Amino acid sequence: MTDWQAFFIALLQGATELFPVSSLGHAVVVPALLHWAFRQADPSFVPFLTLLHLGTATALVILYRRDWLGIVKGFLRGAVRGRIEAENERLAMLLLAGTIPGGLIGFLLERPLKALFATPRVAALFLILNGAILLSAEALRRRSERRDLSREEQEQQFKSAQQITFKAAFVTGGAQALALLPGISRSGVTICGGLLAGLRHQEAARFSFLLATPIIAAAGLLEVPQLFSQRAPLALYAAAAVVAGLAAYISARFLIRYFRAGRLDPYGWYCAAFGLVALILLR
Repeated sequence: MTDWQAFFIALLQGATELFPVSSLGHAVVVPALLHWAFRQADPSFVPFLTLLHLGTATALVILYRRDWLGIVKGFLRGAVRGRIEAENERLAMLLLAGTIPGGLIGFLLERPLKALFATPRVAALFLILNGAILLSAEALRRRSERRDLSREEQEQQFKSAQQITFKAAFVTGGAQALALLPGISRSGVTICGGLLAGLRHQEAARFSFLLATPIIAAAGLLEVPQLFSQRAPLALYAAAAVVAGLAAYISARFLIRYFRAGRLDPYGWYCAAFGLVALILLR
């Protein structure tokens, strides 16, 4: 992998990670479409992508630093007291419930799932599936809304992230494991889970972004140390991670505003179309 290719992938990953379009799917499919010479089956490729994800996670911590300060305090207070009393304490436990299943499944299936990173056609198929998931979740959410209610009554239907059930958090967190498949978006499936749990789009995106941080950090602890044993260009990869973090920060700020009134449909149609075109071109 050349220097400019590493920075291109970093920019691509950072810009697409938080959009519900699968950054991993793009990182596998786009180099294949461009006929780049480097091998995606190389042992350092997945650790490199994971390092880029740590750049994204750092951007999210900076963006939600006040939330995370309250979450950490809430977790410690709740753990010491042995019961949940405040909203931050409940949110901390919901994030814990959402992190465990995705982390456990990812750890158990790490080896077989890694093989898919060398298969661009499979990633293209999963991009099409990702589009179908986004469109289906949006359709189900719209169908569940009652049209006969006033605007004020419709607003009361929605919950905040702290109010969803632990079952919903567990299922939404478990859905993160699907994002280990290149082409399935982690933010996409978690936003879908939040919508089906009764959150507004903006609140579902916030819960998704908060949920991303611990599982990305855990993946980083497992994958990134492998770069030291493979004589990887660490300075180059670290600089690429900074680029990914900056792109992710800008993307997150955009999405927070977009989801005040935006929907998942455009991203669903994009994934389906891009995956289909990639599948045809990768013959």
